[in-house]
Amino acid sequence: MTATDSNKLAWLLDDLEFPGVRFAVLLSDDGLRIAHTSGITVDDAERFSAAASGLRALGKALGEFCGGSAENGVRQNMTEYDGGMIFITAAGAGALLGVSTSQDVDVSLVAHRMNELAVRVGYELGSMSRTRANLGRP
Repeated sequence: MTATDSNKLAWLLDDLEFPGVRFAVLLSDDGLRIAHTSGITVDDAERFSAAASGLRALGKALGEFCGGSAENGVRQNMTEYDGGMIFITAAGAGALLGVSTSQDVDVSLVAHRMNELAVRVGYELGSMSRTRANLGRP
């Protein structure tokens, strides 16, 4: 975990640090880095966030070709490359989790951990938003 002033929520990603996972990034829907694990620099996490957001948007555009309407929700994007895989999944309102893995990772374990973490991240980010909203109120 890399926790600094610009990476205060890195602790949320601890469950995604296991063999075969290169790094994990928590990002906003619009491609801004929120937090990242120690396997990636801040600059690369920001570039990854922008690209992951774009890939998510492409996934949404293709949703209508999966037997439904264009409003089909994307559950998870998974892209396989020669050197590994990229997973992107929704993590609460306005947030995404992105994970980069090696080729020999347990795909079902990655998906399972990401889905569990997405619920927790959604709760944590929602709590933070409510706390901020209540600041300044009498």
